Amino acid sequence: MGLKPMLFLLALLIVVTSRASSKDEESLTEVSGPSHSPVGAPAPAQAKLPAKAPAPVPSVKPPVLPPPPAKKPTQIECNPLCVGRCKLHSRKQVCLRACMTCCDRCKCVPPGTYGNREKCGKCYTDMTTTGGRPKCP
Repeated sequence: MGLKPMLFLLALLIVVTSRASSKDEESLTEVSGPSHSPVGAPAPAQAKLPAKAPAPVPSVKPPVLPPPPAKKPTQIECNPLCVGRCKLHSRKQVCLRACMTCCDRCKCVPPGTYGNREKCGKCYTDMTTTGGRPKCP
């Protein structure tokens, strides 16, 4: 390492340490301050007041939620229900397609292989084909 960079580093070190030591001296003089306290009127004594009881916290009632809706079949659940409904049908694929459509729209498949359509309500019983015949098996 050359002579000039070493002298530069030495000078920098001296400047930094002298600044740090001067800051320490300033902080000491500020902290020590005057040795006597100012003369003035004595602080008024605080009268003892009776302690107040904390205010009661009002109880918060949780919101009342409506009961969850009845579980209705999803697309995955419609498949086995419709297979059971159409297992005795003469045209199984046509029956399955119609049943899946009805299950998807009405969220219901009647029990058994035939009849009981009224158990799924008006949606299931009133759905018709373009020819006016009942759509749902």
